[in-house]
Amino acid sequence: MKAVRSMILVSNDPESVLRGSEKIFTTFQEQLQHFGLTEEVSLSMVSDLGYSYASPLVLIYPEAVIYGPIQPGDVPYIVEEHLYKGRVVEEKRAPAHELSGKVAWLSARKGTLPAENRVVLKNVGLIDPENIDDYIAHDGYQALGMALQKTPDEVIAIIKESGLQGRGGAGFPTGDKWGYVNKTYGDKKYVVCNADESEPGTFKDRVVLEGDPHAIIEAMLIAAHAVGADEGYVYIRGEYQLAIDRVETAIKQAKEYGFLGENIFDSNLNFKLHVHAGAGAYICGEETALIESIEGKRGEPRSRPPYPTTNGLWGKPTLINNVETLANIPAIIRNGAAWYRTLGTPSSPGTKVYTVLGNVNVTGLIEVPMGITLREVVSIYAKGMKSGSFKLAQTGGSSGSIIPASLQDTPMDFESFKKAGVALGSGALL
Repeated sequence: MKAVRSMILVSNDPESVLRGSEKIFTTFQEQLQHFGLTEEVSLSMVSDLGYSYASPLVLIYPEAVIYGPIQPGDVPYIVEEHLYKGRVVEEKRAPAHELSGKVAWLSARKGTLPAENRVVLKNVGLIDPENIDDYIAHDGYQALGMALQKTPDEVIAIIKESGLQGRGGAGFPTGDKWGYVNKTYGDKKYVVCNADESEPGTFKDRVVLEGDPHAIIEAMLIAAHAVGADEGYVYIRGEYQLAIDRVETAIKQAKEYGFLGENIFDSNLNFKLHVHAGAGAYICGEETALIESIEGKRGEPRSRPPYPTTNGLWGKPTLINNVETLANIPAIIRNGAAWYRTLGTPSSPGTKVYTVLGNVNVTGLIEVPMGITLREVVSIYAKGMKSGSFKLAQTGGSSGSIIPASLQDTPMDFESFKKAGVALGSGALL
């Protein structure tokens, strides 16, 4: 990657595209050429930058300025003032820059907002999701190399020690699930990424797939090594066309670089990966219905037991994890289980990604440590209610729970919510 003095990132999530981000991107190209800045300034399209209410967004480094919402007509002025003359265009900055406490996506990146720690969303909005070199430059596939130097049992032990629990809503210990598949005999095993994300109000998995698809591929490769699988599927909700396109692009690139195929990293790991688009059925978010769908059948849940860990896809042992769960894996392998346990609570380590929606001042995507309270989410990240006082929140779509005002100081982790008789859910906060 060539050295440049400035870097422009243009949001290219579906909402931004609908609001003209592609035209904004081409206008930046034209204006950079007009001012002779093409060799000094890099320009990339990235995924969701976190502010759903202010898209399309433009992020400019190294000043770390977020502009939004932006229209194509704003671009010439921003290029001339900010990039040519070196003056920040204050009137075009995203509204979050004006919030007290600088509650902003970038503030969290720079460490000025300790309540947010990016693990799952580390690269989202920062790298070009369609450029494998960009991913590699940000520690990409490093964890895979580290995992392949360990035995499958050693990898599983790290995941168990980390305390990672499934982020799809159930909170089942991830290391235990991996261990079950590892110990089950099978001449063929599969790894499946559940990216159906059918719960209303939840779009965190879509953002990860659109913004950091190689992280999911890397995680699935690590999982394949751990459980002894040689084939996998990413089951993506059919409405997520951009996510489907980007994962398919990432798979193609990974094959070209030797990260998918045979003898990966000169090891005994062989792994091929497919994308399967869902047909829009809500029930296919349930793992056995998802398996039925991949097999070409009607998406209906199976009776259990047996479980997918022993009798899954085409009757073979199958590991199924959702997107957010898998997105934690590379960071855990790189940094260790003890590091991961410094985040969150003793019973629920790590972070949780939430989509904050509803009658609040700031909506969007946040990643915060397990154990944060609903009151903190509303007051710090959502900047309070638009009108009136907080009455209730609904978590996790249709399968979640209603959280009344009396529980807004309850730590948002699996154990505390279970004791309170409510469910953490998949990640939607309405």
